[in-house]
Amino acid sequence: MWAHNLAAARQFHAREGHLRVPRKHVEQAGNEAGLVGRQNGADGVVVVKLGMWLDNVRKRARRLAEQRRADLDALGMRW
Repeated sequence: MWAHNLAAARQFHAREGHLRVPRKHVEQAGNEAGLVGRQNGADGVVVVKLGMWLDNVRKRARRLAEQRRADLDALGMRW
């Protein structure tokens, strides 16, 4: 699941140039983001509640693995 959410974050960052995602934002990612349609499997599109996920990650930042934190730092994550 982490890989799906991180791929959606990378897709958002590539498109928008930042990772300041509104809490209610939903990112639709497909094969171009390296995702396979698991969630909402229609047409190979994966729907990720990106804003909510990032908010939850911020709340658990102390318990986050170092590599996962580094992955988000590389995208300019606001902690």
